[in-house]
Amino acid sequence: AVPRTRILATGGASHNKKILQVLSDVFNAPVYTIDTANSACLGSAYRAIHGLVAETNVSLADVVKLAPEPRLAVTPTVGAEEV
Repeated sequence: AVPRTRILATGGASHNKKILQVLSDVFNAPVYTIDTANSACLGSAYRAIHGLVAETNVSLADVVKLAPEPRLAVTPTVGAEEV
């Protein structure tokens, strides 16, 4: 089964519940946030870790499993997909 779409919001706007609610309603998907500083660098940091352990055949998916667990921030408003 294919997992449902979910949105991961980071950065300054991720602290604004009204913006997150609009995203959730427009894409009809739950929005999650990660409480971490400098989130713009997070993806490249995980790629760097992956590069360091590349000789051990560890997948990027396994490296990213070490990331902080995203928290559910908002869910779509009932009926929003009809609008």
